[in-house]
Amino acid sequence: MRLLSCSFRRALSVSIAVLALSAVSLSAQAQTRITYKSSSAGTAYYQMGVELSEAIRAGTDDAIVLTLEESQGSVQNVMEVMARQANYVFTAPPALIEQAMASEGPFAQRRSPRFQEIRGLFPIPSITMHFVLAGDHGTAPVEALAGKHVLIGRGTYGAREAQRYFELFGLDEEIRVADAALGNGPDALKNGQIDAFVTASSFPTPNVIETAASMPITLVSLTDEQIEQTGAVAQTIPGGTYPGINEDVHTTSLPVMAFTTAQMDDDTAFELTRTFWERRDALAQETEWWGSITPELLSNMTTPLHPGALRYYEEAGIEVPEALR
Repeated sequence: MRLLSCSFRRALSVSIAVLALSAVSLSAQAQTRITYKSSSAGTAYYQMGVELSEAIRAGTDDAIVLTLEESQGSVQNVMEVMARQANYVFTAPPALIEQAMASEGPFAQRRSPRFQEIRGLFPIPSITMHFVLAGDHGTAPVEALAGKHVLIGRGTYGAREAQRYFELFGLDEEIRVADAALGNGPDALKNGQIDAFVTASSFPTPNVIETAASMPITLVSLTDEQIEQTGAVAQTIPGGTYPGINEDVHTTSLPVMAFTTAQMDDDTAFELTRTFWERRDALAQETEWWGSITPELLSNMTTPLHPGALRYYEEAGIEVPEALR
């Protein structure tokens, strides 16, 4: 009897071990892993990726896991569509996707049929233009930059837009552009080395918060006519977003969206999109920049939605532009 008992116990132990391994295996199979590529570490958009990853994991009970990868920017994100075979989600401005599909701009020499497989999911916070001046005036017209020493950075979207606006509004001959990296902006403004700096990021942007916490600042607010002149998307930064800025600030932005490819299955795209919108309010409570996301921003998307994402919007009763279907 003791021999039988020992044999039985050994058999039972083996069975339990096999069942445990099977459960782990089934759990691993049930978990969907997605590569998420946005920006380089230390940037606002990388931080958004961290927050989004946590929200998706929590909202799906670990059924979907986003793995963050550093990126050098939107062009690299789109280029990697040519090589990625598994679930791949990335961020980029809609206009860049149009260029990729048309083999224009940075994609003129890197054509690929894979670009035609890019599909939209949902919006993320836009890149918003901030013109920050020293002084306790709340908001000021763009003409207030005349005669000022302004830091705009080098080689960034914000620097290119700032220079374009200076020329557009006849200020290019009246503004002295500082030759320094954008990261020096807050300290240079506080030390009186410059009169203003320009930065482009989602709002509230950390370097503007940092500056406003240590000195009075003023933000440039454009008129409706000036915004129309730029040809960019209008953006309102609500009053109270930054210390000392109690009025709404009217400026421009570059929409940014989360995209995937047709290789993602419909159910995964559906769950990813559903979880994003259902966790959006929780995200906004943690970090204010998510509060700017509304379904209306889908109107800035120009690429067809992934069928799984479209199914979510239809079931949720969210109006979707016909061009995205």
